Amino acid sequence: MKKDNNKVIYWLLTGCILIFIMVVVGGITRLTHSGLSISNYKLISGTIPPLNDIEWETAFDLYKQYPEYQKLNNQFTLQDFKDIYFWEWLHRVIGRFIGLVFLLPFIYFLVTKQLTKSTTKKAVILLSLGAFQGFLGWYMVKSGLVDNPDVSHYRLAAHLTTAFITFAYTFWVALDLVFPNKKEVNKSFRNLIRFGLALLILQIIYGAFVAGLDAGFIHNHWPMMSEGKFMHDTVYIEQNPIFKNFIEGKSGVQFIHRILAYLVVALILLIYAKAKKLSLTTYQFKGINFLLVMVGIQFLLGVFTILLQVPVWLGVAHQIGAFFLLSGMTFTLHRFSK
Repeated sequence: MKKDNNKVIYWLLTGCILIFIMVVVGGITRLTHSGLSISNYKLISGTIPPLNDIEWETAFDLYKQYPEYQKLNNQFTLQDFKDIYFWEWLHRVIGRFIGLVFLLPFIYFLVTKQLTKSTTKKAVILLSLGAFQGFLGWYMVKSGLVDNPDVSHYRLAAHLTTAFITFAYTFWVALDLVFPNKKEVNKSFRNLIRFGLALLILQIIYGAFVAGLDAGFIHNHWPMMSEGKFMHDTVYIEQNPIFKNFIEGKSGVQFIHRILAYLVVALILLIYAKAKKLSLTTYQFKGINFLLVMVGIQFLLGVFTILLQVPVWLGVAHQIGAFFLLSGMTFTLHRFSK
């Protein structure tokens, strides 16, 4: 049987789609403040939600023991609890399903010798990333169950960024199999795209910081942070020492996120301009054009998300935009690397 065949490619691309769905549901979970509705972690039995009134009351009573209910949601009815429980339960179930989709076919392909040694090593890395992602999800939720009724924005950023990186790596491994032939590489241009990818990942991290600190609900103006001011007065004074403003202060984190958005747009425009001077293959041309269109859409989504004070649908759309932009950057880098 041929190794690294189409079935392997479909397996990897299916994983990419499922990670995308996971990220979307995770975004909804965050924006609806549903992430702390399930305070215990049961790998097997946790896949089954409460099925009757007694089980729902038990789950609700458990929720009442933690800071989010006691400090923020003590007015919640059982129906309110059910609404937030659904998104966190769905998020966890999809995570378990992704684990099975990666693990079971991997074992099958391994036993039937359908993987090359190189792809086997890459698949092991993917499985490790998936397991680490699950651990980070638990570790993130744990931070909101002690005193502060919200998760650590650092842990949220680690959880989200690892999901994006897992997707990008899965997509890259699939592309290795779709495009097995190597070609001559323009190293300077490839390195420019690598820098663009690194900058985009930094921007995704700051997007998670903004989400984790609820920093999108303040300074809802554009292009100025407030009327007549490019940088709001509070950027430097919320935290002490000063540098903490840019990793823990709401104003400072939002300001960095805004600046990085301009830098990402500028860098992709530079990549596009330089690419126009090169002799491009069809897929290189498509990758570059997709980047240009997608960064424009994502920038506009970011602007409207701020102006409209982060409605759930727009916050999710902005996160989806980041996902597609990362997809485009990964594809483009691959086409200029292999």
